[in-house]
Amino acid sequence: MLDLKNPNSQQQAMEAFFFGYQAFTAKADEMLERRGLSRVHQRIVFFIARYPNLSVKELLTLLGVSKQALNIPLRQLQEMHLVDSVASQTDKRKRLLELTAEGAKLEQALRREQVKLLERVFSEAGETAVNGWLAVNLALGGNQGGVD
Repeated sequence: MLDLKNPNSQQQAMEAFFFGYQAFTAKADEMLERRGLSRVHQRIVFFIARYPNLSVKELLTLLGVSKQALNIPLRQLQEMHLVDSVASQTDKRKRLLELTAEGAKLEQALRREQVKLLERVFSEAGETAVNGWLAVNLALGGNQGGVD
C-alpha cells in the first residue's frame, strides 16, 4: 500500500497514473490527429456508441461539460458525417445522437487499439491487480454510471 503522506509515494502514484494514461491515449491520439480530431471528439463518439440515441442533454451530463464546450466538437463530428442528430419520435424538440456508419468504424478502431493495450497489461498484471485497478478508477470517477 502506498503511503500518500510520503511525498515520494505521492510522486510515484501520480507519475504512474500520468504515464499510464499517456500510454492508454497515445495510439488513439495519433489516429484522431490524422483526422484533425482530439480526445474530446473521442469522448463524444465513445459515449454515443455506448448509449445509442443519446440526447444532447444526457451527453452533456456524461461529459460534465457546458453546452458551449460541446457545441464546436459535436458540430465538427456532424460536419464530418461521423455523428447524426435526429428528432426523437416521442418529443420532436429533443435531439438524439447516433453514429453514422463511418463514425461507428472510427469508434471501433479507436476502441480496438485501447482494448489491445488493456488486454496485454491485464494479462501481465493478474486478476487481483486488475480488480484493484478497476476499483480505483471507479472510485476516481465517483462510481458514475451511465444513462442505461
